[in-house]
Amino acid sequence: MASLKSLFGGARPEVPAASDVQPDAPPADLMLISTRNIDKSYPVGNGQVFVLRRVSIDVKPGEFVSIMGPSGAGKSTLLSVVGMLDSAWTGEFWFLGHPVHTYSIKERVALNKQYIGFVFQQYHLIDDLTVAENLDIPLSYRNIKKGEREAMVADTLDRFQIVGKKDLYPRQLSGGQQQLVAVARAVIASPRLILADEPTGNLHSSQGAEIMELFTRLNQQGTTIIQVTHSETNAGYGNRIINLKDGWIV
Repeated sequence: MASLKSLFGGARPEVPAASDVQPDAPPADLMLISTRNIDKSYPVGNGQVFVLRRVSIDVKPGEFVSIMGPSGAGKSTLLSVVGMLDSAWTGEFWFLGHPVHTYSIKERVALNKQYIGFVFQQYHLIDDLTVAENLDIPLSYRNIKKGEREAMVADTLDRFQIVGKKDLYPRQLSGGQQQLVAVARAVIASPRLILADEPTGNLHSSQGAEIMELFTRLNQQGTTIIQVTHSETNAGYGNRIINLKDGWIV
């Protein structure tokens, strides 16, 4: 079985303890995510093309859910809606009891920053920032003092065994190393939810397996994960699959 040791040539990164990864859990009977009849469409000529149709899902705290389907099925669009990156939709959406569908864009952005971490296929590291500076980005959005932020970055560098890479730039890292930094950045602010869009799409199979093993350990420690994937293997790391086709759940 692959291990994260090979990414940086050192010991396997130590994933933060559950108390470090995720704040106090919500009540057991409270869904993390509930959507009802989510529709999203684009105008085309005199009509419209739907990319999501009447999508209703429930995700409990601590689940590891995979969203699958052919290209164009609406997978990444659904992830963007759940992550509050996309506000142009209709329907009802509750996040930890918050009625997101009634919230302004500003209020949705605040929820996003407080509770959600993102991992993308393209890594989305900032090229002209070092590894340590990239890790600081999500902390800079919060009301956290500089000294505390520096301590959190140092702790994350240590836990993920990337202290030796802290002053390097993304272009100096391999694809697997960049994605590991992206995962570390996603969890540094202790999100309730990680959203991952094809997180291993640009990696070799062994590197992809290492990242999926890391997700598995984070999930076992309490972090809810929703991933978009075309890979049956990656979907097998989760405990449930949501299949989409032409914007519908099938």
